[in-house]
Amino acid sequence: MAKRDYYEVLGISKGADESEIKKAYRKMAKKYHPDANDSPDAEEKFKEIQEAYEVLGDTTKKSTYDRYGHSAFDQNGSSGFGGAQGFGGFEDLSDIFGSFFGGGFGGSRQSRANMPMQGDDKFLVLTIDFMEAAHGVEKEIEILFDEECDHCHGSGAESKDDIETCPTCNGSGTINEQVRTAFGAMMQQSVCPTCNGSGKSIKNKCHKCHGEGSIKKKIKVDLKVPAGINTGQQLRVSGKGEKGSNGGPYGDLYVEINITPHDFFTREGNDVFLTIPISYSDAALGTKVDVPTVHGEVELSIPEGTQAKTKFRLKQKGIKDIRGRGQGNQYVIVDIITPTKLSKDEKRLFEELKELEQNDGDTLFDKFKKKMNFKN
Repeated sequence: MAKRDYYEVLGISKGADESEIKKAYRKMAKKYHPDANDSPDAEEKFKEIQEAYEVLGDTTKKSTYDRYGHSAFDQNGSSGFGGAQGFGGFEDLSDIFGSFFGGGFGGSRQSRANMPMQGDDKFLVLTIDFMEAAHGVEKEIEILFDEECDHCHGSGAESKDDIETCPTCNGSGTINEQVRTAFGAMMQQSVCPTCNGSGKSIKNKCHKCHGEGSIKKKIKVDLKVPAGINTGQQLRVSGKGEKGSNGGPYGDLYVEINITPHDFFTREGNDVFLTIPISYSDAALGTKVDVPTVHGEVELSIPEGTQAKTKFRLKQKGIKDIRGRGQGNQYVIVDIITPTKLSKDEKRLFEELKELEQNDGDTLFDKFKKKMNFKN
């Protein structure tokens, strides 16, 4: 099966800059990470996303991919580089082969395989309710974490004397292999399969972590959710992601917030909307009501003659901006309720009101038809 375009995999355009590429990668990785997605193809898609970011997230690799596509990475030499006549199609052959084959024409790069590498980030979704988002809340979340082994302190060895130089790579963390390319046989540098790039081998593994250097544990993390946060926004917890390699730091934990809807309040940005019912008599004569807001009750004066769907503004009674840029408003929408069951006295009063309206001349509906100038 042909590989998908890397830009398509990350859902970005070819003009995307470094920050857009990184943002798209995090979004897609979070969506398809096997820990967060139970779909049968989640793991395969996650690997595809990782592969795409490995290329597009590297300036040199991205430039080469933009010029030659997937064929730039075809180590069998069946396409890509083989299509050029002589050397006219390459602006910098040394740079290209230095990036992908370990040092260009006869050169060699300094190996970085055994350098400390930061671990991958982790992602999870936390659901909170409407009021918790409006006012902020502190939550205790439980995660599975690779905690450093307290016996070997991350080395994976039973003792310091059990750590030796890897016999396969002689401590470099890499090995050189001969591969066929469009230009003939060349040397390619890859991570040592024996030590996985660490440059070390362990004679006797730690009895507690069995050579892993860490032990998986369920730990509790305190998370402070700020007031004003909205659905889809993320909070970062430093150092609570995946374990780094070769003594590198842990990745970070990203917590995406999901907010359950409120039964009555709705939110648009930092503004809050609330629909309240009033009677025909209150709408006609005017009234005062104590309106609920996310910050408590506020008295609202409803003037006489108020129409249905009239909107009133309660200034700065909405959601506090998460970045400290002021506060939203609350908007109160009036819903005039028609009674469905009338007592005898209520019915009599409505009938009297109807007679008064008819004595005044045309009814409201008659006036409406005259405005339409309707003729059969």
